[in-house]
Amino acid sequence: MSHPLLRLRGISKAFGPVTVLQNIDLDVEPGEVLGILGENGAGKSTLLKLISGVYQPTAGTIELDGQPFQSLDPIEARSCGVAMIPQEFNLVPSLRVYENVFLGQEIRRYGLLDRRTMRRRTVEILASLNVDLNPNLMIGKLSVAEKQMVEVARVLVNDARIVILDEPTTVLTDREVAVLFDVVRSLQSRGVAVLFISHKLKEVKELCHRLLILRDGRPVELCATADLTEEDMAYRMVGRELAQIYPDKGSTPGDCALEVQGLSVPGLISDISFRLHRGEVLGLAGLVGSGRTEVAEAIMGLQARVSGSIRIDGKPVSIRDPDAAHRHGLAYLSEDRQGKGLILNFNVMQNITALSLKRYVRGLIRHGAERRQAEHYQERLAIKAASLRNPVGLLSGGNQQKVYLAKLLDIHPRILLLDEPTRGIDINTKQQIYRLIRSLADEGNAVLVISSELEEIIGLADRALVMREGQIAAELTGDQINEQDIMLYAAGARHRDSGAPEPALN
Repeated sequence: MSHPLLRLRGISKAFGPVTVLQNIDLDVEPGEVLGILGENGAGKSTLLKLISGVYQPTAGTIELDGQPFQSLDPIEARSCGVAMIPQEFNLVPSLRVYENVFLGQEIRRYGLLDRRTMRRRTVEILASLNVDLNPNLMIGKLSVAEKQMVEVARVLVNDARIVILDEPTTVLTDREVAVLFDVVRSLQSRGVAVLFISHKLKEVKELCHRLLILRDGRPVELCATADLTEEDMAYRMVGRELAQIYPDKGSTPGDCALEVQGLSVPGLISDISFRLHRGEVLGLAGLVGSGRTEVAEAIMGLQARVSGSIRIDGKPVSIRDPDAAHRHGLAYLSEDRQGKGLILNFNVMQNITALSLKRYVRGLIRHGAERRQAEHYQERLAIKAASLRNPVGLLSGGNQQKVYLAKLLDIHPRILLLDEPTRGIDINTKQQIYRLIRSLADEGNAVLVISSELEEIIGLADRALVMREGQIAAELTGDQINEQDIMLYAAGARHRDSGAPEPALN
């Protein structure tokens, strides 16, 4: 008699007095792609961590290929064919690509590591993903998209029967997403079950056979994907109708807050010039590898530039490191919130005040003032945390992002550079962050938003710059800020002399 690859019965999970998952029943068949949807904090990641053995359930049973378990550990889950690609990378920066691909599953010959075979197999696996990547490169040297493909390659080394994909496409180009989807379909054809978490409902609609929708840790819908529209999915996730997701754009921007002229970093960006005004949200679009992040890092002193100048409020400034940038009123939100933005084993309050701690010190740290400020941001940003003293690593991705934003706001910046501010975040939390961004601009701050989501650039930006191959390919305003024009410039199919204005410096 056949049985599901995965069966959950009465699965619940509590952390102390807080129940985060309650009474989940689910069967997953061989070759099925199941989408799991819900707001940040709905219990999606907790459910996947239970299946992969990272957490143990408070109640209920898990069956893998007919074998029942009260709980699993990661090694046991892996031996049963469960493989997980996490939302935040689980790679070792100091190891090479092939060493990460085979980490914990090394090939040996005569008791010694067979590095030649592992390098050859890594090249073969990456080639199957249409990725040309030197297996000897250090992980720390890779782009975010390249790291994602290494995570996929790690799964393909195993004879996985259940593959868990947690927000796998947030850092991928459209071409890379198409390649990943081809890989998923190939796994499906071999009888592998795939559990797919994504906040991109269009992707869920395209790839998944069925949907499990969670809200507040409880299942609210288990149905065929074809039964729901994207609007239906969004409604069931939040339990109410969503108003227009993007706030109204601003009026006429104010004075120039940040002027960049001729900024260059060898091999990364060349001759970058633009102005960012107070009260303005400026979008920075472009394909992965076009140099968007490097522009922000060069401004913040994280990249050593060889030429170029920066003016703030009309005055030339010298910025060689982030501390100097902070003193001049700049703040930068990295696309890698866990690697570069937050200290995961520090609590929520400590993360919020990490950059501004000097303000709370009078000989000793004034913990009362620190706590009151953290409570202020918890209320303003609607941060869901059982306690401000909980490690930030226990929060959902969306709430971690809110803590990261609170950390930046607590240094009272006047110019914010936000790189992928809603990566891996649900629709409702995105809407909250969009409103925050617009309110910051309306208060007279200047905001640069870097995003790989064209809808985000179109919906948020008063003006948009498009990058290609380390240079600004176009500046777009008004109705020019549309998907077609952005992609034509980003891909090099249209050039400035074909109708787009040069970046304005006045």
